[in-house]
Amino acid sequence: MEKPPPLFIFQIILIFLFTQSLPATSSYSPKSVTFSVIQFGATGDGVHYDTVSIQSAIDSCPSSIPCRVTFPAPGKYLTATVFLRSGVVLNVETGATIFGGPKLEDYPKESSRWYVVLAENATDVGIEGGGVVDGQAEKFVVRYNERKNVMVSWNETGSCLGDECRPRLIGFLGCKNVKIFNITLNQPAYWCLHLVRSENISIHDIAIYGDLNIPNNDGIDIEDSNNTVITRCHIDTGDDAICPKSSTGPLYNLTVTDCWIRSKSSAIKFGSASWFEFKHFVFDNITIVDSHRGLAFQIRDGGNVSDIVFSNINISTRYYDPLWWGRAEPIYVTTCPRDSTSKEASISNVRFINITANSENGIFLSGSKRGLLRNLSFINMNITYRRFTSYAGGLFDYRPGCQELVKHKTAGIMMEHIEGLEVRNVEMRWENNELEQWNNPMEFKTNTVNNIHFSNFNSVLYSNSKSSS
Repeated sequence: MEKPPPLFIFQIILIFLFTQSLPATSSYSPKSVTFSVIQFGATGDGVHYDTVSIQSAIDSCPSSIPCRVTFPAPGKYLTATVFLRSGVVLNVETGATIFGGPKLEDYPKESSRWYVVLAENATDVGIEGGGVVDGQAEKFVVRYNERKNVMVSWNETGSCLGDECRPRLIGFLGCKNVKIFNITLNQPAYWCLHLVRSENISIHDIAIYGDLNIPNNDGIDIEDSNNTVITRCHIDTGDDAICPKSSTGPLYNLTVTDCWIRSKSSAIKFGSASWFEFKHFVFDNITIVDSHRGLAFQIRDGGNVSDIVFSNINISTRYYDPLWWGRAEPIYVTTCPRDSTSKEASISNVRFINITANSENGIFLSGSKRGLLRNLSFINMNITYRRFTSYAGGLFDYRPGCQELVKHKTAGIMMEHIEGLEVRNVEMRWENNELEQWNNPMEFKTNTVNNIHFSNFNSVLYSNSKSSS
């Protein structure tokens, strides 16, 4: 037998040494893998359900490496609920749309799992790609109404009660390392993007569009979830746009920047689910347009709020209809017990810095006897009050619970049950021909409000763009 040439022997030795240096479990694999739902039989015609194909693509993803499940464009992918797994990111290409099914049988038995896309107890999951996820809310309208549409309610199932039994659009429940990037979320039938008991959430460059006449179609609900960053979002929806809630645990470290918001309810609202603590939030560089409320706190269940900063925010608010909570307040900070069984909570160390507001109503600051507002700051603010809709004014809106609606003339800033308020560099302007609907620039009862500091506060009248003091 001929001996192998020396070069061949050298190559064998190199291969042996290299393979011996690898861990015993190691094998060559790509850094990530991509599957197309078309490979698994999806038609993308918007008529036939692609649920089985989509779920098969997701379930085929290996557990050891990141996986992208792609929805190619153009395509309309109709689906019942699909379930994400750890390591899986849905990539909905620009020009592609995922449509949620409109039938009760499209969703799991438990109403808590009624989502078009659902991730439960998953890690490293998300949605991206430039495309659309659409909840087909118009198919859930029972009767159109110019004030507020009447919607489908699946409460006959017994899995939920009341008139809010409709599917949400996207849910991440008990997840870690969630990324939602470059996606449009369209026409949710109920809440749109729901984050529950999740950690380390990144939401960037998304758009949310909901019908202004559909109730409960919140934009982003952050519930019992910590370490969340939202930036460059566009939210145009009927109900609360960004809504932190604490139902089963505290909520810490939320940052929201560079967003545009319109809402027929509150643009940003704390609560009203508020059983646990809210702490360390920053909202910066936000534009709020034509909303029923601007920045709102509805603390009703005993969870304290502290260390919140709102800065560089432009707000315009207007009346829509008494059926919707809110009376066009640009800033609304309230804490009171929801009912006789509820605890009272405090709101403390909240700063409003560099705020410009044009509003049909005044700022509303209302604590409660055992739930004071403590150490609030209004610094560098320019507020203009002008009525331009025909809805009746003269009401304080405490809803939900508390005193509900109370007849009262409107003040520029109404205050009760406060311990510590700083007002510095604040300009308040009033339209001259509407003064009969207002009371005073400031209104408070001295026995419930203490330690107020004013520095460079000015209130002026204006008419035809000319101000007079």
